Amino acid sequence: MPLSKLEIDNLLRLVSLTEDSEITCEQCLALLAEFAQQKLNGKSIDEGLKTVEQHLEVCSECREEYEALQRTLYQIDDDD
Repeated sequence: MPLSKLEIDNLLRLVSLTEDSEITCEQCLALLAEFAQQKLNGKSIDEGLKTVEQHLEVCSECREEYEALQRTLYQIDDDD
C-alpha cells in the first residue's frame, strides 16, 4: 500500500529532526518532570535537557505525557 503525501511529508519532517545523539522514551520520561518544571518556571532549558525537548518534537506518546504533566503543574501553580 503506497504512502499518502501527508504520510511522506510527516516522515520527512521526522527525519529532518533526527539528531546524532537521541534518547529513548524511557530516558525522556525519567527527565520529564525536571524539564516540565524548568519550562513552568520560565527558565531556559539546560543543555542536558535539550535531548528531552528534541525527543518531544518527534515522539507523540512522550509529548502526550509531557502535556498531561504540564497541565497538572499549571493547576498546582494556579492553586497556590
